Amino acid sequence: MNALKSRVDTWLGRFTMYRLILWVLAVLMVFSLVLNVLGWLTFGLPQMLVHLGLCLGLTYGSNRLLAPLFRVKPHSESSLITGLLLYFLFWPSFAALDMAGVALACVLATVSKYALAFRERHIFNPAACGAFITGLTGLNIATWWAATPAMLWAVVPGVLLVLYRTRKLLMASVFMVVATSIVCVELLNHGSTFAESLWQPLAQRPLLFFVGFMLSEPLTLPPRRWQQLALAAVVGVVFAVPYNLGFVANSPELALLAGNAIAFLLGQRGGVLLAFRGTRALSPGNTEFRFEPKRPVRFAPGQFMELNLPHGGSDGRGRRRVFSITSAPDSPELTFGVGTAEPVSTAKKVLLALQPGDVVRGTAVGGDFLLPRDAGRPVLLIAAGIGITPFLSQLAAGAGRTRDTVLLYLAPSRAELAGLEELEASGARVIARLSDGSTPPAFMHDAGKERIDAGSLKRLVPDISTRDVYVSGSPASVDSLRAAARGAGARRVRVDSFAGY
Repeated sequence: MNALKSRVDTWLGRFTMYRLILWVLAVLMVFSLVLNVLGWLTFGLPQMLVHLGLCLGLTYGSNRLLAPLFRVKPHSESSLITGLLLYFLFWPSFAALDMAGVALACVLATVSKYALAFRERHIFNPAACGAFITGLTGLNIATWWAATPAMLWAVVPGVLLVLYRTRKLLMASVFMVVATSIVCVELLNHGSTFAESLWQPLAQRPLLFFVGFMLSEPLTLPPRRWQQLALAAVVGVVFAVPYNLGFVANSPELALLAGNAIAFLLGQRGGVLLAFRGTRALSPGNTEFRFEPKRPVRFAPGQFMELNLPHGGSDGRGRRRVFSITSAPDSPELTFGVGTAEPVSTAKKVLLALQPGDVVRGTAVGGDFLLPRDAGRPVLLIAAGIGITPFLSQLAAGAGRTRDTVLLYLAPSRAELAGLEELEASGARVIARLSDGSTPPAFMHDAGKERIDAGSLKRLVPDISTRDVYVSGSPASVDSLRAAARGAGARRVRVDSFAGY
């Protein structure tokens, strides 16, 4: 099972969230056309093809036209995703007013990315925004026809794939439980059987499509997991409870927009311009990139930032990449630790080609890989390779001096140990396990080259059961080390994995 999970993580790591959603939506679109040919959908194939062309053409074209006006580079993947979402939201039709409404929704969705934005970052989900405003005009109303029983065969695996890749399964579960429960109770009160009350919201209401492709959009989520879970519950209530305020009634798009507004108030919203200042080698295979933010960046040690790195000839993983912050929150510079060993991705090539003064944009700060607030709780930090990067930020912020901290650092050799100066000055007890058997620096304790399992971990850190354990590294390393920590008696284990970028 672990081997299969590792292979899935490695494969999914080849795609950014945006590219994966684009491919999944494209597969769903093809599946819907096949269903129509087989007679399982009754729109008419010409209507579906024209509807698809209208949605993709207008979102892509309007994005290409508007981006230069706002002096930003157009994000083609984002526009195509918006177009595919609107394809599934509006009913395919040749009626003039219906087509006019779809066209308006496409243009409004694109406009919202720029007009309803804060520091050049959109506040609301564009597809939901376009659909909601169009509904107010009376030209057309979103029907969310993807919520069709026949579509479940593709929607369910697609949604699960996206939620697994984006690590939003728990958040999605909260939304599904809340919304489904409310709808079930309503249907039971109207005389439906329990089976009918459960089947109807799952198969005939757009809960799955909504949570998989729209609610989970990172750019419109708050940064912390507890905030995301609370938001999922609130949106679930607004989604499922029937209401009518006269000019608006409950709808999926209105529920999502309300959630977007709440999320905007909770986190670091808006892009951050970062002026490149230089690099330094952390190790032969890892590089630290230094930037000066144009305005203060709010983050907690252990969090990450998503960078927008426009480049041609993308390797399939898009232009937005997530990097762990290695600097302390009070540092005037923002630094990122990046694995730069060959083969180097196209995005990393962009980073390596930066010249002092060049500007890139940080588009999101997030992550829950945070140490306990109570400094009296001892911790064990386990880093495998590039997994050292979030710990460098935590140690730079004083974790090794303000609490009992042990760091177990796994690396191929002494030469591959990163951040030695920071580690030596951190005040933490550092244990090195080097695969080639080389001797670590004098300030580190040598764990030899034996495999780290439950037994060896217990010998190295006898009081592991009293410590909060944090594990960071590749997905395969994290799975193995988490199991070892549990086997050694750890009761609280948190993980942070790097699936590749």
